[in-house]
Amino acid sequence: MTSTVPPAVPHTDAQPPITMFGPDFPYAYDDFLAHPAGLGQIPATELGTEVAVIGGGLSGIVAAYELMKMGLKPVVYEADKIGGRLRTVGFDGCDPSLTAEMGAMRFPPSSTALQHYIDLVGLRTEPFPNPLAEATPSTVVDLKGESHYATTVDDLPQVYRDVMNAWNACLEEGADFSDMNQAMRERDVPRIREIWAKLVEKLDNQTFYGFLCESESFKSFRHREIFGQVGFGTGGWDTDFPNSILEILRVVYTEADDHHRGIVGGSQQLPLRLWEREPQKIVHWAYGTSLATLHDGTPRPAVTRLNRTAGNGITVTDASGDIRTYRAAIFTAQSWMLLSKVACDDALFPIDHWTAIERTHYMESSKLFVPVDRPFWLDKAVDDRGNPTGRDVMSMTLTDRMTRGTYLLDDGPDKPAVICLSYTWCDDSLKWLPLSANERMEVMLKSLGEIYPKVDIRKHVIGNPVTVSWENEPYFMGAFKANLPGHYRYQRRLFTHFMQDRLPEDKRGIFLAGDDISWTAGWAEGAVQTALNAVWGVMHHFGGGTDPANPGPGDVYEEIAPVELPED
Repeated sequence: MTSTVPPAVPHTDAQPPITMFGPDFPYAYDDFLAHPAGLGQIPATELGTEVAVIGGGLSGIVAAYELMKMGLKPVVYEADKIGGRLRTVGFDGCDPSLTAEMGAMRFPPSSTALQHYIDLVGLRTEPFPNPLAEATPSTVVDLKGESHYATTVDDLPQVYRDVMNAWNACLEEGADFSDMNQAMRERDVPRIREIWAKLVEKLDNQTFYGFLCESESFKSFRHREIFGQVGFGTGGWDTDFPNSILEILRVVYTEADDHHRGIVGGSQQLPLRLWEREPQKIVHWAYGTSLATLHDGTPRPAVTRLNRTAGNGITVTDASGDIRTYRAAIFTAQSWMLLSKVACDDALFPIDHWTAIERTHYMESSKLFVPVDRPFWLDKAVDDRGNPTGRDVMSMTLTDRMTRGTYLLDDGPDKPAVICLSYTWCDDSLKWLPLSANERMEVMLKSLGEIYPKVDIRKHVIGNPVTVSWENEPYFMGAFKANLPGHYRYQRRLFTHFMQDRLPEDKRGIFLAGDDISWTAGWAEGAVQTALNAVWGVMHHFGGGTDPANPGPGDVYEEIAPVELPED
């Protein structure tokens, strides 16, 4: 469907941008990063101390980069490739400018901490062609064999606008949407906390679908069905129906599903450029030092074992058999790896944290891309008599068929282009799992052929398809965390783990980070925020501190700590 929130407000001194900094922990990470005082400092006696950073995805690379700037020596371990779920690939035999995003591919402007690093390494972004977005020439909604062509929501039948209005009313009735959205836009922390505390207590046990069903606005099953298949922002949300409504509210309050932008040239460039970047301001290390030079160009291999040793050390064994002991470590890889791929000592974390890791719920997701000779979808259609219809021959497509979401990506009318033939989640993703890339493509072309019978997509394909099922990737193990009802307490334990003063000494020194540790899993912003939390935690662990003019997330923790629900 379309945006359910007010248009984005430009960033001014009086009106900062809305940000994914809350509502659970409304800390302004973008201001923390932008402050000239920097993120903090460590005692001179600790300069050059090694810190293990396990996982070379965005969270790990951001953490390593900031630790290096602080004068510590990050030792990055990566089992696969730098980037994690920021993974950009090309097509064999095709122009190298043609790329496919196997992981994250669209980023909201409310990812303000992420944007800091995008700007830092000199990357450009461009609008992403979501359904009915301004950057999308046209959208086709195809449900139950009936297709509707639209350039705006007003082109769709009235029932779709009724569904959009029902969703807006549902948010107002059940979740104080306008008040919270405005409080977040104004960064009114007391008001955010007041609204959210009541909602967490009220809604922690509620599913997304149950929230809809309790709304008078969504008493119609037909409306709920259409909403599930078409949704808002990026498309259908029925795969999220079993999840906690709190997860969905975090998305809509922060406009995380609106105004998306893609990174020109591919998102994996961000961690790769940070890996190579030589900071202008750096402590202890010589000018010209980068993460790459600290590692002689290559990170350490996969971690196979983590255990506690005497003196509260964190001992790391990697796939080469190398064993090193650190006083501090940051684990940024997918948290389930602590249960399966890494042999772990139970003493690493308190038992409640192990429980939270075990209970983490991950969603599945699949994508398939094909390269094509040109953006033929911009050709104008003709009717059976050869008369122009004024419509594009093919459009961004939302459907209840197997493909679910089809995205059209181009860089100009005369250049080769890319189609994401299908982007699916959960049960829809599992349907693709047994099929090869070519088998998937054949099913997708058949489905799209039923929607566009006059369009021969196949004749434009110039290379082999590339595909990914995140749940089948050995180091992804799923798309991202999505809390089920009743999981708020588990997420709180994971997110707040960087605050370790209250932990026994033999449970300190290893810090969790990554988007599945954040409140906003599935968004790169969550990876960045938790990396910064872990950096603060390591700095504090070594006796360092922030400049009073720029307090870090741990310095203000007691004032903005996430809601704590009773355990009994």
